[in-house]
Amino acid sequence: MSIRVIAGKAKGRKLKSVPGDSTRPVMDRIKENLFNILGTDVPESRWLDLFAGTGSVGIEALSRGADYCLFLDTNRAAIATILDNLRITGLEAGARVQRLDAFAFLRGTPVENEGFEVIYIAPPQYKGMWQKALETIDAQPNWLLPDGIAVVQIDPKEYLELSFQNLDLYDQRRYGNTMLCFYERPGF
Repeated sequence: MSIRVIAGKAKGRKLKSVPGDSTRPVMDRIKENLFNILGTDVPESRWLDLFAGTGSVGIEALSRGADYCLFLDTNRAAIATILDNLRITGLEAGARVQRLDAFAFLRGTPVENEGFEVIYIAPPQYKGMWQKALETIDAQPNWLLPDGIAVVQIDPKEYLELSFQNLDLYDQRRYGNTMLCFYERPGF
């Protein structure tokens, strides 16, 4: 499957895939719908791309005017692919790439005003990692700025209704065997 940047500064640039089958890149149609839903929340925003894989979603955000994206993955090949894709698109300036476990990162304490407007969560399927990521963010809500959004990409069969103290599910969309769930940290 060919991955590309859909819109913005790097529109049309083809991205490399991570070798092997350890990642599941988001399809263009789903990525386009995601960014249509987020719309005006993208420019000048700060993103955290957890389980980043190819980096396609965070790169799309940077291409569409996001100020910053932190890409996290534990897979060496994914990290190398993200770095290559940032070079291909010329979007390195707004990016930081770390080979780090998402849960170890989220268990840390966010520095004041260093939260994110958007956290994108697309973990390996059928391992309950999306729930664990949301629970960890809910326990450390300052990772999301007020009115910030955590977006989860899962197979619809994985979905469970969850209850949180600091996050509210406000939208979900299904596209074939992919579901996007949007959780917001209500503002003050």
